[in-house]
Amino acid sequence: MCPTRCWLEHRLLNRSLFLQSSPEERASMVVVVLLADFDVTWRVTTTREIKTAFAWELEQSQLVVLHVPQDQYPSVTGLKRNYNDAPERVSFRSKQNLDYSFLIHYSASLGRYYLQLEDDVSSAKYFLSTIRRHVDEQEAKKTNWAMLEFSVLGYIGKLYKSAHLPLLTRFLFLFYQEMPCDWLMSRFRELLTQKEPIVFKPSLFQHMGTYSSFQGTYNKLKDKDFEEGLYTNPLAEVYSDMSTYKNHHPKLAWEPGEGFFWGRSPDNGSYLTAVFKAPTVVTGIFVETGSQGKDVLESAEVDIGRDVMSTKKGEKSCEEFWSVGTLENGRFEKHEMDKKDGSSSSCLRIKVLAGQKDWVIIKKIRISTKQSSIPHQT
Repeated sequence: MCPTRCWLEHRLLNRSLFLQSSPEERASMVVVVLLADFDVTWRVTTTREIKTAFAWELEQSQLVVLHVPQDQYPSVTGLKRNYNDAPERVSFRSKQNLDYSFLIHYSASLGRYYLQLEDDVSSAKYFLSTIRRHVDEQEAKKTNWAMLEFSVLGYIGKLYKSAHLPLLTRFLFLFYQEMPCDWLMSRFRELLTQKEPIVFKPSLFQHMGTYSSFQGTYNKLKDKDFEEGLYTNPLAEVYSDMSTYKNHHPKLAWEPGEGFFWGRSPDNGSYLTAVFKAPTVVTGIFVETGSQGKDVLESAEVDIGRDVMSTKKGEKSCEEFWSVGTLENGRFEKHEMDKKDGSSSSCLRIKVLAGQKDWVIIKKIRISTKQSSIPHQT
């Protein structure tokens, strides 16, 4: 097992879940941590460190820490050696299933959904808003689902409906010695009649630990579909006057994932505008249009704006815009923008400079930012 100091530095004290969330997101989630080790000295030390590092989150009930006494656990020794696993590994994975069972049981009444994570993960920016969007889309399909996956790794980034948690709690407790937790979760999904996995990409969570909890072995497991470094867009409302094809709405170019905006032939002056929820210091911009050489935006500029206003169309925009450059071959990329102008912006606009007959795909808009001291807009 990784020593206490290593655990503190690289696991829970990685504040990713909170740092990567907006104040509104933090106010609508509860992070529940189970201290599963029975070593009293370790537990007391860890609890003290958590109280120091997360005092505000604990006070706001955004973080809950719990422990289950050892006498509440069934035996994890002398169990069946399914899959010819060594006795030590059988004991480890069996206790892990019981840990999850207790954790899920406690969390069942805390919200509408439950997201399973491990303690050594890093999260993508605004992961909660992305999950909400995917849940809304899934519910709109009117199809049955039991588990949504936001990482392809093990038992990381798995979302359940809270209504199913009592069943999942009992399922893990009943079959704790049969197989590893990620195998059990697949069986549970199938029993609830979701035959195929529902996996969203890019992944929202990345495994950061270098040591496995089992015997302290080195573990370099990584999720190749994680895109935290590519997605730091702030929350925004996205508008466009270009005619949208089917469900390829403007917001899909702004949000993470494989979606994109697809518009019919744009006119000179057509636009796509992202209006930030809060003023933001933009440090870099990347725009990619087209797909396999087709539907490229041929002539357009990228603008930054400030001072949010309402338009006659019932949209939001900015009163003042200034250009930061033009697209070349359907792409735009600029870095270190704050070195020339470190003031906050409230809008990003892609403005068409010449109409074209071809349709347009705006595949990806990504910006990097640094924190602004200006308060949130209302």
